[in-house]
Amino acid sequence: MKRFKNILCVIDRRQPVDGVLQRAVSLAENNQATLSVVSIVPQMTAGIGMPEGGPISAELQQAEISAAREKLQSAIRSFQSRIAIDAEVLEGTAFLEIIRAVLRNGHDLVIKAPEDPAWLERLFGSDDMHLLRKCPCPVWLVKPSQSKPYRRILAAVDVDSDYPEPERAIRRQLNVKILELSLSLALSEFAELHVANAWLAPGENTMRGAFMHRPDAEVIAYVEQVRQQHLKGLHDLLNDVITAQGGDALRFLDPKKHVIKGLARQEIPALSKDLGADLVVMGTVARTGVSGLFIGNTAESILEQIECSVLAIKPEGFETPVSLSQE
Repeated sequence: MKRFKNILCVIDRRQPVDGVLQRAVSLAENNQATLSVVSIVPQMTAGIGMPEGGPISAELQQAEISAAREKLQSAIRSFQSRIAIDAEVLEGTAFLEIIRAVLRNGHDLVIKAPEDPAWLERLFGSDDMHLLRKCPCPVWLVKPSQSKPYRRILAAVDVDSDYPEPERAIRRQLNVKILELSLSLALSEFAELHVANAWLAPGENTMRGAFMHRPDAEVIAYVEQVRQQHLKGLHDLLNDVITAQGGDALRFLDPKKHVIKGLARQEIPALSKDLGADLVVMGTVARTGVSGLFIGNTAESILEQIECSVLAIKPEGFETPVSLSQE
């Protein structure tokens, strides 16, 4: 069973932290994982007439660090009887320092609240989007209000077979990671698991148009054939993962399959809302090769519309453009 072993929880002293910290602690306990909690303080810039690095700037920086450290220690105090927590205040640009912490310490999950309350208006803050694009490990954005166990988890996969072979292999590996984590979380949360694939029949509109105008029965048969291909692809993928994970407990979950005709950027957010999903697990992948891979337009559009917590996963071989160097 896929589990997280080295979790990094990011808290922002300007926001409520109980929800995300409770989620991180429970996850670490359930996975028998180590837990690190960090808060990031931006580098103070000198004001007008103040020299860079002067004594006043340094004093302001130290005051910010002290305040962040006090809030951090206060936040973790009630949880330290349950689990060992490594706490640290980092300085610099938030997304860079989070990714550098991942690179230094080998974290396999970053969990944090969305940086901007405008989440409910379907907007991501810039640091969150940088993390989703560039962090080498999965990123879990937890709605501040979601401290209770999840009831429904939605895993979004892509079983389209029309990609070139190298990309098809990357996408299958990503699908497997999405399902492994979704199955593990559904079991630990006693949650319903839903697995969705959105699909289209290429050329359907052209076949119905004036230049081809194929008989309706022929078009309907073609569209149904494509639907069946996606249904079989989803069924086979899920069965392969369940069998590889060792069977009975996972079959007990009886994941609900959704094969939906339409654009993923429209259908996945709509399904998430209809189900009342508490968490959407999805991949971030684009057709730009693996090295330096960034989030794709479809994934980015979906993420901006989802109103619940999101766990975003990179494909195997992803290389972050961020380095440990401060330069």
